[in-house]
Amino acid sequence: MRGPFSRRTRLSEINSLYAAVLGLKAPWSIERVETDLEAGEVHVTVALPTNTRWVCPECHAEAPIHDHQERSWRHLDTCQFRTLIHARVPRLKCPTHGIRQLQVPWAEPGSQFTALFEALAIDWLKQASVSAVARHLRITWDEAAGIQSRAVKRGLARRAQVSPKYVGVDETSFRKRHAYVTVVSDLERGQVLHVADGRTQASLDAFWTGLPRPQLHAIEAVAMDMCAPYIQSALLHLPAADEKIVFDKFHIAQSLSTALDQVRRLESRRLGAAGDHSLKGTRYDWLRHPRTFTLAAAREFAALRRRVRRMARAWEIKETAMAIFDLKAAWAARRNFEAWFQWAIRSKLEPMKRVARTLRRYWDQIENYFRHRITNASLEALNTKIQQVKRRSRGFRNRDRFREAILFHCGGLDLYPTGVSRGA
Repeated sequence: MRGPFSRRTRLSEINSLYAAVLGLKAPWSIERVETDLEAGEVHVTVALPTNTRWVCPECHAEAPIHDHQERSWRHLDTCQFRTLIHARVPRLKCPTHGIRQLQVPWAEPGSQFTALFEALAIDWLKQASVSAVARHLRITWDEAAGIQSRAVKRGLARRAQVSPKYVGVDETSFRKRHAYVTVVSDLERGQVLHVADGRTQASLDAFWTGLPRPQLHAIEAVAMDMCAPYIQSALLHLPAADEKIVFDKFHIAQSLSTALDQVRRLESRRLGAAGDHSLKGTRYDWLRHPRTFTLAAAREFAALRRRVRRMARAWEIKETAMAIFDLKAAWAARRNFEAWFQWAIRSKLEPMKRVARTLRRYWDQIENYFRHRITNASLEALNTKIQQVKRRSRGFRNRDRFREAILFHCGGLDLYPTGVSRGA
């Protein structure tokens, strides 16, 4: 049953305490504070004077009270007690906008939690899964997910007209069996701007069409892999796309490494048939960056290259291609690429020849790297964080929830309710 909060404390002091905690200002005031010891709850009732004149929350025109609605909000716990705020909130009859509910100062419209409680939940959601936060805050999973969803909507609505100079486009896995989402980020700020289902042209189209024309023209370059749907989308929507598309050098390195490993497998089978097992267990030696070798390991690797010349040739083709990106001038890069292409195409190594043909077909966009010097490195870091969020939540069944989680953790959004400011 409900009883006095404390017999030794004056009620006016208790009321003043909760008024200060809730940030109440006139005409709002604390009417009473009660405890339910059996339920472990504190109930705070907030009241309004009956003779106050009200104005519509939208147009601020004078509006009479239409009726009252009983509302309750979960607040931060008082010690170990759940704290609930109760109020009879007036609904006003505006001549212009019709029936509108008066906004309370301690919570945002439509929420069943106070702003301070939502801020605490947001802080926890940044560190733990929705299930863990719901369990520790003693709310339902749907309620915790609702707080996260409202935070993302709030942050997106507040986000200023973003004018990214450089953007990156990549996909990240939603679940197994080749299920992906498209992620677009601001490469300078390291923030996710857009998440869309799949990795189709339509997935990226939605980003371009959602930008006002000034923001679209402000984009100087976009880094992406050689994905045909993404290329077509950029060519269709981005002005002067031919000069702005930059094929990410790390995806190029990945393509070359894949071709190198294919050569290793072919050579391993060919040499193994003749009783030579020199390539067994050497996969990562060929894929390592030369700078990571110790002196002893470098000597062993050099000896291995002398024994398996075809494999050594494939490795040299890969390393020479990546060395082109260290050049300063676009004309020098083109000249070195042409020489490299002739070497690769005459190498008699089919996997390397296939990559060489692909790089030549897209060389104009690869060459744009030497003008803009951008990569998707920051987006790869975001992808790592996204996968950590996915593991923490043990996967997502719903793509909309996955999108919200990405924007919540990686969108750089102002997530907190109005009037509450927290550090990142």
